[in-house]
Amino acid sequence: MDCLKLLETLDVFGCAGICISTESSQLLQNSLLILQTENHFKKCYYWGRIHGLQNDYHIAFGFEKDCMNGQIYYYSTDGMNWLLLPKATKYDDFLSPLAINKFEGDPSIVINVYDANPPFPPNEDPQTYYDGPLPKELKEEDRLAATVEFITQDAAIIPRGAWFKCPNGDVIENPSFGGLCALDASQLKSYLHARLPKEKWNVNLLSRPDYNYALDFLDSIDLDVPQECWNLQCLLGGRLIVLHSLYWQGMTFFHRVNSPHYGFLYVGHGKKNLDLPFMI
Repeated sequence: MDCLKLLETLDVFGCAGICISTESSQLLQNSLLILQTENHFKKCYYWGRIHGLQNDYHIAFGFEKDCMNGQIYYYSTDGMNWLLLPKATKYDDFLSPLAINKFEGDPSIVINVYDANPPFPPNEDPQTYYDGPLPKELKEEDRLAATVEFITQDAAIIPRGAWFKCPNGDVIENPSFGGLCALDASQLKSYLHARLPKEKWNVNLLSRPDYNYALDFLDSIDLDVPQECWNLQCLLGGRLIVLHSLYWQGMTFFHRVNSPHYGFLYVGHGKKNLDLPFMI
């Protein structure tokens, strides 16, 4: 969510059941504007908040040019002082889903994820998962980085046409994007994952009769499995679209129909709902 629109979207997320005080929004907006200026970002976004036992983690990101490949993430425990979020390693990606306890709120804490032997699949070499020694400890800062990456990969979305792929490969925000019409906004195929595509280009090509590679180079969420992992709601007489991720409960996306105003926000404990296939 654009840091300049934090105060404007309080009512939107209120409709979605997320309550953020005006004081907190003003504090975050001011600190993110400073973060944007200091790092010379073209835009800065408030990603969301992950709950901790002692402190909550506020997450933000910005970019200078490429809005997909050039994102740089930061975290804060007070909403004012921002620290660079490290890149998650392959080892962090493997251990983080195994950590069942809640975040403590202290990035320096190191936890022992498992006490027995690493739970690798039988008859497979553990070195295929991680190149190097296999320690059992995981720093909470690294776990936070892996969790943010998981949620972004699975549940961060944009409306179709919001991003434009240039001939040189750069992805920029589409300056001519005016929003989705009411008919398109009510369909899941009009929303795309805000990350590198995992499907082949011909899969996306065959999914729409009006395919445009400059706009449809990303994966649409209607291809997600299971198909019921997204909950789409039309509010305010169809003028507001709200999407909830049922895999990552707490991730909320909104889009004002026929306007360029959209965004997403995550507020939760950073745990994936692995029981979803059995709940549908």
